[in-house]
Amino acid sequence: MRRKMRVASVVMSIIIAAGSVSGCGRSSTDSAASTENYSESVNVDNSYSESATDEGYAESASDETYAESAIEGENYYEENVGAAIETEEKSIGSADPAMAAECYEEDETSAEMYVPYEKDYNTESYEKPEENGYDLVASKPLSTFAADVDTASYSNVRRMIEDGYLLSDINPEAVRPEEFINYFSYDLNNPTGKDKFGITTEIAPCPWNEDHELMFVGMKTRDIDMSEAPDSNLVFLVDVSGSMDEPNKLPLLQKSLTELVDTLPGKDTISIVTYSGQEAVLLSGVNMKDKTKIKNAIDSMSAYGSTNGEAGIQKAYQIAEDNFIKNGINRIIMCTDGDLNVGVSNPDDLEKLITEKKDKGIFLSVLGFGEGNLKDDNLQRLADCGNGNYSYIDSLFEGKKVLVDEMGSTLVTVAKDVKLQVEFNPARVNSYRLIGYENRVMNDADFNDDTKDGGEIGAGHSVVALYEIVPQGSQSAISLKYQDKEKEEVKTDGKYSDEYATVSVRYKEPEADKSQLFSIVVGDKNFDEKGSENIRFAGLVAEFAMILSDSEHKGTATLQDIIDGYKQVENKDEYKDEFNQLVRMVAKRS
Repeated sequence: MRRKMRVASVVMSIIIAAGSVSGCGRSSTDSAASTENYSESVNVDNSYSESATDEGYAESASDETYAESAIEGENYYEENVGAAIETEEKSIGSADPAMAAECYEEDETSAEMYVPYEKDYNTESYEKPEENGYDLVASKPLSTFAADVDTASYSNVRRMIEDGYLLSDINPEAVRPEEFINYFSYDLNNPTGKDKFGITTEIAPCPWNEDHELMFVGMKTRDIDMSEAPDSNLVFLVDVSGSMDEPNKLPLLQKSLTELVDTLPGKDTISIVTYSGQEAVLLSGVNMKDKTKIKNAIDSMSAYGSTNGEAGIQKAYQIAEDNFIKNGINRIIMCTDGDLNVGVSNPDDLEKLITEKKDKGIFLSVLGFGEGNLKDDNLQRLADCGNGNYSYIDSLFEGKKVLVDEMGSTLVTVAKDVKLQVEFNPARVNSYRLIGYENRVMNDADFNDDTKDGGEIGAGHSVVALYEIVPQGSQSAISLKYQDKEKEEVKTDGKYSDEYATVSVRYKEPEADKSQLFSIVVGDKNFDEKGSENIRFAGLVAEFAMILSDSEHKGTATLQDIIDGYKQVENKDEYKDEFNQLVRMVAKRS
């Protein structure tokens, strides 16, 4: 498990008090020197690696300097804070846990004591609308939502489980079922001819409610060879504030970016903008062939200071506009924990800025990092406004998946403003519930309104949606006295008696302003009593999400049901196997 264990001592609690001002285990002089070296490195292209030399680091961390900082810390603490902390437990409670962990590890002479992760320091923020309930087809036959290919919720909750969280520790608002479902690959129909999407539909019994059925709707775009993709103008906007100074934040990002640099073709250009208390341009429009220069810039980044996110975003858009490629890929990829604590960091203000730039052809994707202060609500909102994806990177394995394996789908937009609208047949379906997509639900009238934004889908992307439906005649079906006449007319007419629903998709070409429409019917021919592996595995994932969020609609779903169901899955891969292990971890702790 990656659950952090904090090692504490009375002596080190004093050092931490000083470290919160001048840096962990360093004097204020060293901290200032580090800042000065960083400023120099970002202003001169050929000096990126000078500020990070082994000699400079060794001097800043020397035993003499470390001892001096400890004495300064003790004086500072006694003069400005008051009496010394009376117990080790109290000392741990007064310090930032991430800083404490780093400082404690450096002090080999301190008396060690292991303390569990302190949830009091968790300032992560999430926002999810109320869970979708059932809609009666007689009164609301249409279900409309924007496509969503984000996967951040799944990888973030995976991090929590691997860190040792109990079921009761997981914030229900962190669980977005559609992002769980869309994290995995499914055997979907490919597009044919000139079609933009391949569509896969299916209906099968619902595993957590025997009186209901599941309807599976999957869309897939064509894969792309990145060597044949349009030229790319990529701007990485990197948060280098003090909150990013943890192994699973900036260092993990640096390793992930290095993996990307090794795989991108030489025709692309890359820029790197960093922001903390102020923004800095490390690279601007550098050709991807100059991989050594790019890697040196990546290695030069170090974390310190506050987080002026708005200034960084404005600078990144300026650089993107300076290197704009007509008919190419122009995208900013923001890498942060989302803790924007300086400048105009109100999401409403940033939303307006990002939306304006999106309309000019510069899209924004977001990569989230870290724990304890992750601002998931901010990051999700920014990505949605920028016509981009939101992914959470919790390991180098995930970094490679997002930045290397799926880079084509992340970068190459094949359809924008994608919306789905499902019309249910009242003769066959009594009521329905869309599983997830709460923050993507749209007004039915917005489906035909081209001024209303939908979602963006990239090359090789797939989008899956699940509906839990209540068939007519089931025990839980609601009977209406006056509306049932229309339902009976459909039955006796026979024209649509074998249809469950019609799925319509509206989308725009990447450079177009007018949308296109196509539809497909879901009928009796799509019903399968046993269910394909697509719908069975998607159902298992949906069950897990509902259990984690304590959904009122989870019915008879249990963790053991998921474990047993996975044994029947034949087409497994490393991601599905990992899913099974996560379920087992949660079950073992329950």
